[in-house]
Amino acid sequence: MTKIIINGYKGRMGQALVACAPQHRGLELAAKIDVGDDLATVIGQGDVVIDFSSHTTTVAVATLCAQHGKALIIGTTGHTDTDVFEIRALGKKIPMVWASNFSTGVNTLFWLTRKAAEILGPDFDLEVVEMHHRLKKDAPSGTAKSLAEILAQVRKLHLNQAARHGRHGIVGERTPSEIGVHSIRGGDVVGDHTVIFANTGERVELTHKASSRDTFANGALRAAGWVVKQAPGIYDMQDVLGLK
Repeated sequence: MTKIIINGYKGRMGQALVACAPQHRGLELAAKIDVGDDLATVIGQGDVVIDFSSHTTTVAVATLCAQHGKALIIGTTGHTDTDVFEIRALGKKIPMVWASNFSTGVNTLFWLTRKAAEILGPDFDLEVVEMHHRLKKDAPSGTAKSLAEILAQVRKLHLNQAARHGRHGIVGERTPSEIGVHSIRGGDVVGDHTVIFANTGERVELTHKASSRDTFANGALRAAGWVVKQAPGIYDMQDVLGLK
């Protein structure tokens, strides 16, 4: 039986994790904590920590997990470059699944996006559009960033240079090397992502729409059962689902 600790259980994703956990055979909810609680007081009770708290605490959570030899699922987004560097260093000590999105459907979208970009070639303009609820703090979403990174990899571009986050004013004609990334916020939208491949006379669109956070929660729980059997390193949901 794999014992899990949920960090951030009072949040939307945390509540979904608590609700979905009993449906997963082989997993046991050992502890759940939130803001004001000390992970160090319960770290010994679990085999793996599922962290959907805040990107500002990810490094501290990963450090504590590394100190105690506990696996880690990272579900937070919005990390700084320094955070990424420190987390990757800690990933040499323990197994981690670090994904921008834990949905099976979204990870299928990642796979399809790469294949479509390879097949359609450089003549198609690339745009990514995402929409989330009004309370989401970071933009673009981690999933949108992942989609844009996939497109940049296929085109052999540096995303920091190619990305165009929205357009305003007299920006001139679209260049072939641009990857548009657009964020929409409103209502209670769980998460919509569309990748657009546009050419003269035709357009291909790949879309995923999430109507329940349970899809993400079940993916994270699946990852928790998988990661405890892995060697130290940083994995993503493509590894968990066997899509690599």
